[in-house]
Amino acid sequence: MRAINFIQLRAAYIAITFGVIAGVFGFVRLGALVIAAGTGVIALAQWKQRKFERYWPLIIALVLFGLAIALPKGL
Repeated sequence: MRAINFIQLRAAYIAITFGVIAGVFGFVRLGALVIAAGTGVIALAQWKQRKFERYWPLIIALVLFGLAIALPKGL
């Protein structure tokens, strides 16, 4: 697996922050998708950790992605 460098990790943290801000301002679906992508990148960056630390954030990211897809489009 390819190592994730500092710039990509920083971009993941910025994406998560942007996702939280988007969710606060009403763009919940977009926010959830961006948070899931950022969390997935961070989980892949810690791939050499133990199994729990490796798979738990990835599972959370996948569930959050599924939740974002299942949300209704709006009123």
